Amino acid sequence: QVQLLESGGGLVQAGGSLRLSCAASGRTFSTYAMGWFRQAPGKEREFVAGIRWSGGSTYYADSVKGRFALSGDNARKTVYLQMNSLKPEDTALYYCAANQYLRPWDGPYDYWGLGTQVTVSS
Repeated sequence: QVQLLESGGGLVQAGGSLRLSCAASGRTFSTYAMGWFRQAPGKEREFVAGIRWSGGSTYYADSVKGRFALSGDNARKTVYLQMNSLKPEDTALYYCAANQYLRPWDGPYDYWGLGTQVTVSS
């Protein structure tokens, strides 16, 4: 099993920045990729960004491309989501996820964190 713990959420004004972190623990050697998803009230959960440890490739949803940057520490199995130029529509509960195998960027994922709230005020 892999456990994921997110941190770094909060309240920020539009145009501001936040940095989310997600640390994996447990059987992290089996983790092939990690990603971030978000879910706003009344909306479906959506893919935000992902990273594959083999080669370090990253992928972003069009809605955050150019504003968000995903980086990771493979040795510590920790990922960081730097979110800049935040918009009110970025308000959501942000979830960290991890995969054991090569799968599409938007899932399915094997493990999930409990989420961290990001609120962007206008």
